[in-house]
Amino acid sequence: MAKLSNEELLDVFKEMTLLELSEFVKQFEETFDVTAAAPAAVVAAPGAAAGAAAAEEQDEFDVILEGAGDKKIQVIKVVREIVSGLGLKEAKELVEGAPKPILEKVEKEKAEEAKTKLEEAGASVSLK
Repeated sequence: MAKLSNEELLDVFKEMTLLELSEFVKQFEETFDVTAAAPAAVVAAPGAAAGAAAAEEQDEFDVILEGAGDKKIQVIKVVREIVSGLGLKEAKELVEGAPKPILEKVEKEKAEEAKTKLEEAGASVSLK
């Protein structure tokens, strides 16, 4: 196997979602019997590392839409898909009124899935 440089490793980490990166860190810790709390803070943004540590302790999350980005129509479609029973008008008002909570007090998997879908549509999203 070819050895990757630090720059190549960072490029790989940049392509990973927070969930994938978290799983990698856990597997790394188990494999080498270490705690990677400090390196995780260096790899991820400082706020993201603190959020990831807090996220592991929480069991309920809020998905907050921070902004729609350039692809507002795509984001509106995803919001309608995520929030059941939401009409086009309500979804549009929700997206245009960002920052707004999209989902509240949902389990981690559902929050991560919603965040991923929204980010793929071009929105900026945070979990709290």
